[in-house]
Amino acid sequence: MDDRLSYEEKRELPDDVFGLPERREYPMPDAAHVRAAEAYFRYCPEDLKPRLAKAILQRAQEFGVDVKSPVIEQYASM
Repeated sequence: MDDRLSYEEKRELPDDVFGLPERREYPMPDAAHVRAAEAYFRYCPEDLKPRLAKAILQRAQEFGVDVKSPVIEQYASM
């Protein structure tokens, strides 16, 4: 799986692989998508950033991804 999902692929994913499951945004079914979510974190609405940051760190741990962004670490601690 590369870092781009088709509409159909995204539609078939379970809610629990999304960083923001209620919005079905920031899919993270694999390590490449965890890195993509980290890269696109800055586009997340401010009020949702703490939840997304925690989701990114959780999925990163599952896939062995080293999150390099101190901003994500900061939001996750909120």
